[in-house]
Amino acid sequence: MRHLWSFLAGLVVAPVTWVLITLGQDGSGRTVDRWVEIGTYSTANLIEPAVYLGVAGILLGLVGTLRTSPVGPLVAGLLLVTPYVGMFIAPFTVLDRIPSDWKVLGDPLPLRQPVQDGTLFLIGLLLLMAVFSAQRWRRWPQPATGAELAPADDDAPPPPSFATSDWPPPPPPRSEPDTAPLTLGYPDLDTPTEPLPRRTSSESPWSAPPRYGAKPENSTDNR
Repeated sequence: MRHLWSFLAGLVVAPVTWVLITLGQDGSGRTVDRWVEIGTYSTANLIEPAVYLGVAGILLGLVGTLRTSPVGPLVAGLLLVTPYVGMFIAPFTVLDRIPSDWKVLGDPLPLRQPVQDGTLFLIGLLLLMAVFSAQRWRRWPQPATGAELAPADDDAPPPPSFATSDWPPPPPPRSEPDTAPLTLGYPDLDTPTEPLPRRTSSESPWSAPPRYGAKPENSTDNR
């Protein structure tokens, strides 16, 4: 489809460019000749022919430089080169086929002028040279989808997560040894406890001081 649209663009741009170049060249030539004749000038008189030439240059640039399809510049270049090439074979026949009595907005349209001075031949060759660009024959690269992306390597190191402003980078987190959790010192419920001493009915554990051992009878403390 892109070749079809490019072909139609070249088919339209070639004659439109011929007309615009004719209006621009004829207007510029007659304006400058008038300045020389009267000995003064007014740059505002060049605005109209400059617009014609500027639009023609934009159209030629779009056809010749955009990477759409080489068919457009090929067709436009052949159409612009053919009249001048025909001058080598049958010049009078070619000139008779080109209308010379057309007018645009009351101004004469001398379509023979760009053919006679070789302007169309020059522009046509420029467009034909654009066809030999290898990039014009290739399609625009399509964005890669998720399925076309290469699988990530598990062994590859992860990309740095710090920004350029975070320099030096923070040190890696250190692995601390496992420590016992803090407790209040209470024994576990499952830990067996020693039984408390039972007191007898005849004696209280606090009725007499503790006895650490029997003393000898001849001790002076018993006296």
